[in-house]
Amino acid sequence: MDCRVVVEAAVPVYDVESADEAVRIAISKTGEMLNPDLNYVEIETGTRTSPSGEELPPAFVAADEALVALQLQMDVFNVDREEHASRVARKEIGQRLRNIPLTVLRVEEIEGDAAESADGSAGSDPVSDDPTDARE
Repeated sequence: MDCRVVVEAAVPVYDVESADEAVRIAISKTGEMLNPDLNYVEIETGTRTSPSGEELPPAFVAADEALVALQLQMDVFNVDREEHASRVARKEIGQRLRNIPLTVLRVEEIEGDAAESADGSAGSDPVSDDPTDARE
C-alpha cells in the first residue's frame, strides 16, 4: 500500500518583524534541513484556528520571535497500513527536523495506478489475461 502523509510542524523563527517574514524564513529553514535527503517533501503553510473557530495566520509573532505552523507532505511506499506510513513519515522527517514538534494530520491511501504512473513505471501488464497461457 502507498500513502500520502501530511505532518504539521511548529517551526521557531528568531529576529523577525512580521508574520510574513516569519513564514518565509520558516519555509527556507525547513527546506534547508530537509534537503538534499528529503527534497521530495512538499512544504506549505499550515492553518491555525482560534477556539471560537476564527482562522488565524500561520505564524504567531511576539517579541521578535515567531512560531510558524507548516504542513509537510510526503508519499510513503510499500507500507502495511496507515499507522505504518505515519510512523515512517514521522521518523524520516523527525530525523532531520531536530527539536521541532511534529503531529500527523492525515494519512491518505494513494491509488496504485496513479502513484505508478507518476513515476513512469506503470504501463500495461505484460502478463497475458488468457487463461490458457502457461506463464506463472
